[in-house]
Amino acid sequence: MINVENLARELNISKEFLMTEGIRLFLTRKLLKIETELFRLSKKYDVQNIFEFDKKIEAGTFSEKIAYEDYFLFDNFEAEKDKIKKALQNL
Repeated sequence: MINVENLARELNISKEFLMTEGIRLFLTRKLLKIETELFRLSKKYDVQNIFEFDKKIEAGTFSEKIAYEDYFLFDNFEAEKDKIKKALQNL
């Protein structure tokens, strides 16, 4: 395991800066992966958000049985995206 204090010293930066930037990078990459999946699902079902997805299911545009798993993935991805964006704003 990397010793953060030693690495920060070697890089001539503060431990806090190293940790903050590491967290920022981690969250940014995770956000990119989530946004990629949301884009894929939005194109697959021609929707912009979970509300449009729900309306299309209610309208019978596609079967709830077929879209069930993707619907919950979309919903979870949107919720996680919001959490990550909030965390990034608080850094």
